[in-house]
Amino acid sequence: MAKINEAEAAARLAELADAIAHHNRLYHDQDAPEISDADYDALVRENAALEKAFPALVRADSPSAAVGAAPSSALAKVRHARPMLSLDNAFSDEEVEEFVARVRRFLRLADDEPVVLTAEPKIDGLSCSLRYERRTLVQAATRGDGQVGEDVTANAAYVTGIPQRLPDDAPDLFEIRGEVYMAKEDFAALNARLLAEADDPAKARQFANPRNAAAGSLRQKEAAVTASRPLRFLVHGWGETSALPANTQAGVMDAIDGWGFAANDLRVLCRTTADVLDHYRKIERLRADLPFDIDGVVYKVDRLDWQERLSYIGRAPRWAIAHKFPPQQAETTLERIDIQVGRTGKLTPVARLTPVTVGGVVVTNATLHNADEIERLGVRPGDRVRLQRAGDVIPQIVANLTKDEPRDAWTFPTECPECRSAAEREIGEVDYRCTGGLICPAQRVERLRHYASRHALDIEGLGITNIESFFRDGLIATPADIYRLRKEQLLERERWAEISASNLIAAIDAKRAPPLDRFLFGLGIRHVGEVTARDLAKRWGTMAALLAMTADAAVARDAMAQAVGETDEKFAVRQAKELAAIIDTPQVGPEVAQALIDFFAEPHNKEAVADLLGQVAPEPFVFETKASEVSGKTVVFTGKLETMSRDEAKAQAERLGAKAAGSVSAKTDLVVAGPGAGSKLKEAAKHDIPVIDEAAWAEIVRNAG
Repeated sequence: MAKINEAEAAARLAELADAIAHHNRLYHDQDAPEISDADYDALVRENAALEKAFPALVRADSPSAAVGAAPSSALAKVRHARPMLSLDNAFSDEEVEEFVARVRRFLRLADDEPVVLTAEPKIDGLSCSLRYERRTLVQAATRGDGQVGEDVTANAAYVTGIPQRLPDDAPDLFEIRGEVYMAKEDFAALNARLLAEADDPAKARQFANPRNAAAGSLRQKEAAVTASRPLRFLVHGWGETSALPANTQAGVMDAIDGWGFAANDLRVLCRTTADVLDHYRKIERLRADLPFDIDGVVYKVDRLDWQERLSYIGRAPRWAIAHKFPPQQAETTLERIDIQVGRTGKLTPVARLTPVTVGGVVVTNATLHNADEIERLGVRPGDRVRLQRAGDVIPQIVANLTKDEPRDAWTFPTECPECRSAAEREIGEVDYRCTGGLICPAQRVERLRHYASRHALDIEGLGITNIESFFRDGLIATPADIYRLRKEQLLERERWAEISASNLIAAIDAKRAPPLDRFLFGLGIRHVGEVTARDLAKRWGTMAALLAMTADAAVARDAMAQAVGETDEKFAVRQAKELAAIIDTPQVGPEVAQALIDFFAEPHNKEAVADLLGQVAPEPFVFETKASEVSGKTVVFTGKLETMSRDEAKAQAERLGAKAAGSVSAKTDLVVAGPGAGSKLKEAAKHDIPVIDEAAWAEIVRNAG
């Protein structure tokens, strides 16, 4: 990734958040993607890289923690007993080697200890979970957003490769997880049949690719439609179980193969990284001849006890990774350049392209980033351009093939296309921004959309179309106004009937007691994404406690400034660090602390939040933990831990309901000391704090309920 400054990074993250959310909706909810999987992977990849390089810039609407998309309203919802998470991606041999190295570091393995991995093709289908109780299929569900999916039990009966019963040697409870897919040959036959059956061939429905066909066919309200479609199922893992038939990934998968599911002939066990990469090359060579579409190879740590220790980080397991195939390039014509106004007022140029097929999916647009990028490329409407699909950059135009042809240069607009306010670029900034602020419809609407979005309040039926319509007609201007909507107002509008109006009001009322972390995320506080919102909710528990804390922090901030009388950068940095200590949330750094306090101290924000809290009552946050003798206590780990890494130890403490602190104080309840422990032991003795060794800590973990 080319070096960029903080302002450029913030602008790119804004573009990525909007683009990824847009493509998630198209892919998961509408089964109608505009870009290829490689395009999408590149978007996600750059977002992750930028957030790692600039952690202070993580946005409120960051897609990093997102999995899939909210389940459609057309089917009943199913909450997964265990979340169906996503996988991190690798795009090079070096990244696969680093994945293995990370596993070694986390588990503190010796250099000669082999990390055995399973390797299998990553099939491009629709994720599905099959729940068997007493060996009978009782429920089938799509992944949805990872926590809640769609009930497709009736439809699963018509999918080849899904048995209704398991053999007698299978456990009483077992969730099978895999992909529902359509073979290439079946896909071609289905499109041909749909064309032949259509009264008007020009209007016949044609699926874009096998993945879309499989998703659309499984997610039908009428099972008879699914029965008419040639769907298949391939297992790749499991969810909740009452028992496991083996203690390795390969062993469990072999047992599942024997229960009547289709075996994956390309799943192998690899003892070295070289073996893994050799198998990747083999599958890559076979890719075009396989009966189904794949987009990479998945590697999983074979030992299940290691998987348990590695656990998860964010939305993905530490013990698995998807090694994606190289993406493609394409050439097309740039027809025009449009300007989109984002939630923060940033003007983003978007290239509208003559449709071109890349990886089996039609691409119609690409970002041009900013005015500097347009000038660098010298692109103008009418130019022939090349699209780059690489792992290191987002989908973008990388070459202007007709740059030397005589044609007037394209000029970046100096006013906002939404509100006609001046569009200006500050010194040192790469982006033009609308100066209209809250009067700009694009920004106000986007703030409302964010509040109602699936990762925030998730208000069903209140999508961007309705938000724009209600805003335009003066029905809503702030999040609190959403809760003031009345059925009578809706019934006065075109295309609103009793049922649709009642459903929306019911959906809004259902969100009057939202989870605290979703509510915080929905406020759109700078740098407070889903993960940070959850960390804050977990630490403070209630909205009242959080507001009291931020009020105290604001008073402390003002007192610091008044006492010191400094305004230079060094003081600001020192002040931010002290504020982070007041917030007392380990994952929240100085930049986030400053943004959080600034948000709640700003009078207009305080007024808006108070208005909103007059309509909603966020539920106190409850973090599920195992009962243990350290629940509610503060634990400090010190010295060299020999059986686990420091990160693993802290994760264990959190799961046991304890807080893992970095330093010993009078508030510390227990110190776990390994060899080489130093000053922290002296501090523990000073405060008469119990000290145990690593073996005793392991006993506490084993005895936890």
